Amino acid sequence: MKIKILFVCHGNICRSPMAEFVMKKLVRDLPAESLADVEFEIASAATSTEEIGNPVYPPARRMLAMHGIDCSGKTARQMTARDYEYYDYIVLMDRNNLRNLRWILPADVYARETSGPVENRKVSLLMDWAHKSRDVADPWYTGDFVATWDDVNEGCKAMLAQILR
Repeated sequence: MKIKILFVCHGNICRSPMAEFVMKKLVRDLPAESLADVEFEIASAATSTEEIGNPVYPPARRMLAMHGIDCSGKTARQMTARDYEYYDYIVLMDRNNLRNLRWILPADVYARETSGPVENRKVSLLMDWAHKSRDVADPWYTGDFVATWDDVNEGCKAMLAQILR
């Protein structure tokens, strides 16, 4: 079985690539027996076009590197309606990202896929997986990449644990 996860934030240069590469590392570090017949495909994208083609923002890249995670080669791209069809989970960093999906997804899909228990939703907020009703800290405005790391790490660990149950 293949599980496909797309992490999404505004520009795809800080939070969503951090989540992408944290989740990839968490999956890589799992014991082989945990993955039995499960394969993961993990990526990230933006809701906006502002940063398309740009690499991961240097402070985010440094935060990942401090934890032994390499994200070289990653460049920002925008989410598409085709991504919605392809991925099993669309995981957003904040409520603004959720609102911005209205411009990417058809209205009926947006309404249907953003309600119900988090484990049954195709579209969710990352911190919902950790049972926290708040956004992932946005370092773009605060410069606090440690808080973002903490949120992303907590959310990804909780999500992975629930998916593998």
